[in-house]
Amino acid sequence: MNEKLIVGVLGTKNSGKTYTWNTLFGRTVKTGKRLRKLFLTKNEYINVFLVNGSPAERHKYVGDIITVDEPKIILCSLQYTKEVIKTIEYFIDNGYYLYIHWLNPGFHEEIEPPLFYSIGIINRLLATNSMVGIRNAKTNTGERIQELKDFIYGWAKSRHQLSIKK
Repeated sequence: MNEKLIVGVLGTKNSGKTYTWNTLFGRTVKTGKRLRKLFLTKNEYINVFLVNGSPAERHKYVGDIITVDEPKIILCSLQYTKEVIKTIEYFIDNGYYLYIHWLNPGFHEEIEPPLFYSIGIINRLLATNSMVGIRNAKTNTGERIQELKDFIYGWAKSRHQLSIKK
């Protein structure tokens, strides 16, 4: 059983990745230097590390962005470009289970892109210990965010990693 989780939001530029994290936290959030509390219920939370702004977009290696030693849960924006494979490989090599929402279409895309591009990102994800779901960033934001919360909650609860607000 994997003890570490990457929750990724994969999408093209301006597809809604940052909006997803801001909505999940209920405020504007940026990549930090330490763990932060993500409340999954009114009183239960999990400590997560956030990489907001994809490593590929920032021209940085994801391992250099993560400043906490082996965080159990990482939330990460993933830019849909060839370079994202480096980020995916980092998480695979470090024993993370990958739970990915692919925003297709992205919020600002006028036409729906094809489901499978030729650069192999989805194929690589599906060939490893992961779960990939395609989500429309133009609709059902609340449902999509709740789905993320529910998955993280179930994963954390089954591993006894939830904390209670005091």
